[in-house]
Amino acid sequence: MSSIHQKKLKRNIKRALVLFVGLYIMITASLYFLQEKLMLFPTVLEQDYKYQFSYPFEELFLKSDKDAVINAIHFKAEEPKGVILYFHGNAGDLSRWGVIAEYFVEKNYDVLIIDYRTYGKSTGPLNEAAFYNDASYSYNYLKERYNESQIIVYGRSLGTGIAAYIASKHQPKQLTLETPYYNIADVAKQRFSMFPVEPLLKYKFPTNEFIQYIECPILIVHGTEDEVVPLSSGEKLLKVSPNSNIKFISIEGGKHNNLNEFDGYHQAIDGALK
Repeated sequence: MSSIHQKKLKRNIKRALVLFVGLYIMITASLYFLQEKLMLFPTVLEQDYKYQFSYPFEELFLKSDKDAVINAIHFKAEEPKGVILYFHGNAGDLSRWGVIAEYFVEKNYDVLIIDYRTYGKSTGPLNEAAFYNDASYSYNYLKERYNESQIIVYGRSLGTGIAAYIASKHQPKQLTLETPYYNIADVAKQRFSMFPVEPLLKYKFPTNEFIQYIECPILIVHGTEDEVVPLSSGEKLLKVSPNSNIKFISIEGGKHNNLNEFDGYHQAIDGALK
């Protein structure tokens, strides 16, 4: 190869490396600055939006902080066996999640379900501390109206970390986690394995830490084909929990958003709510 060709090849390699490094830095910066858009998918409702559900409910506006108002739906069963505090996933609003929560009203449980800040009609600046603050406010709201032994905390997907936090700080009757993650970094590493995601994360949701302090019975339900939060992420919670009353049920063939299509899910929930 002539010296001219060698110089040209070196220039091309150098340009490619510069381009690669530039793209790597740009994508890394995007992961940091745009992570809320990659992780949270709220939909907004007009403040005068009228909810329509199949069961009696009370719409609430909880003043959880000086600069935040949390919209919530409190379903009322005819002869409630207790109450479920439900923390939903990362997309949508109460017009959708309220319908999903009615599943538990059918089983004779009252349900309190909240929209996170920026979701639905809820307002206020959103960060990880705000999630915990509003969840704690909601739990204390129920404690003023129910015996703590009647309260079941339920988290789905994003809401599992929040639910685990609440159960670690209080003494509910039970904690149920549907499609939980070990922590957000664990999921992010599997999606963006080429990037140093852990130091970039603004949201940690360390379920693996919270679960070590939970004393109530724990039920975990996870699909084997979950394409959003891998089964392995949920399974790792078993290894760090000292709780002897923890039950992990894997739903064969279940994905992230369709566990209610499987008999195994309904059997697990019926067993927990009996």
